[in-house]
Amino acid sequence: MTARPAAVPRAREETRSAPGGVPDDKLKPPATRPPAGLARGDIPFASPVVQPDEPPLELSEFIFSEVATEYQVEAEVDPIDADAEEAAMLYANGQDRAVRSLLEKSTRLYRSGAGERLWLMLFDFFRLTGQKAAFEALEIEYAQAFEKSPPGWREAAAVSPARTRAAGTVLFKGELTGDNDAGFEAARQAIEKNPQLRLDLAKVRRLDAAGCERFLLLLQQARRSRREIELLSRDYISALLDSRVVPGCAEDRGCWLLKLEFCQLRGQLEAFEEVAINYAVTFEISPPSWEPERVQAGEQTPLQLAVADELVTEVYVVKGDVKASRFADLLAYAAANDPVLIDCAAVTRMDFLSAGALLNVLATVKRTGRQIIFRHPNHLLAELFRVVGLKNVAEIVLARN
Repeated sequence: MTARPAAVPRAREETRSAPGGVPDDKLKPPATRPPAGLARGDIPFASPVVQPDEPPLELSEFIFSEVATEYQVEAEVDPIDADAEEAAMLYANGQDRAVRSLLEKSTRLYRSGAGERLWLMLFDFFRLTGQKAAFEALEIEYAQAFEKSPPGWREAAAVSPARTRAAGTVLFKGELTGDNDAGFEAARQAIEKNPQLRLDLAKVRRLDAAGCERFLLLLQQARRSRREIELLSRDYISALLDSRVVPGCAEDRGCWLLKLEFCQLRGQLEAFEEVAINYAVTFEISPPSWEPERVQAGEQTPLQLAVADELVTEVYVVKGDVKASRFADLLAYAAANDPVLIDCAAVTRMDFLSAGALLNVLATVKRTGRQIIFRHPNHLLAELFRVVGLKNVAEIVLARN
């Protein structure tokens, strides 16, 4: 017999077989068809898939806020506010040509509602820069757009650089009512101390017949004592009187008499005669007579604040073109007065630096609990006050048309 060759063992992978002697490659299921497309490993720059050891995230554990604290949704900017702010800043910087261009464009866009403030800024710009022809042309457009009377032209106040001895200005405190003893007594004492006095009625919000009679008596006593009194905001008080002066209703006689006095002081002869006739018919008595020599000039802007030892006054007056001012004397004035009344009727322009300094001073004053009032700034200046934030510490009373 021929001897068989010795068996050579295969590698372990090749010799492994299933029980019964059948190789396990015979037992493997046939290979599945590879999926279509590229395998992840064949994709360039593909990040490896890592199987995390932790359990999958549960989204119910998270609280989603509307806005993360580090991200703020920017509110939509009102285009009228944006134009007003830009015009105020340009004017404060002395860029008059750009101011006119911007505001004239704005008045073509906004011809009703809130856009009126841009028109009023343009009116003040023309007035402050002496452009009367442009002002009058704008009056016609304004009347057509808003269907009401436009502001009237008035000359910008002439400003003297030197301080002069000024007439005292006193704010009438409280309402023009018969029970306001403190207000009338303070006004009487101020008249006695000052032969020339400006009495400001800007804060009066309510009046009655008894209060009008007391006020008229105060004016008559001052005239007999040869005291000169200029009434500020009398047009505003006259408008309040109109609701009390009702032809055919024999009530509030003191209101009628004060209305006649205001017509007399303003030189409004036709209005005086109309009210006088209605007064005679309503009360069946003769009205006061017209006295042409008692006509006063139109309301002027308050004079500059005098030196403290010359005059005790209750109004801090800012005038002219204000540049790089620190308002060093305002804190001392505010410490002695409440409310703090700042008259801006004669301010032609204020730069941004001065407005910021004014805010810094008044923020200190506000912390003392005092009320702060800006009286009659022009509309360009009022918008600058809004930009720097002065509206947050003070009340701003705009001039009426």
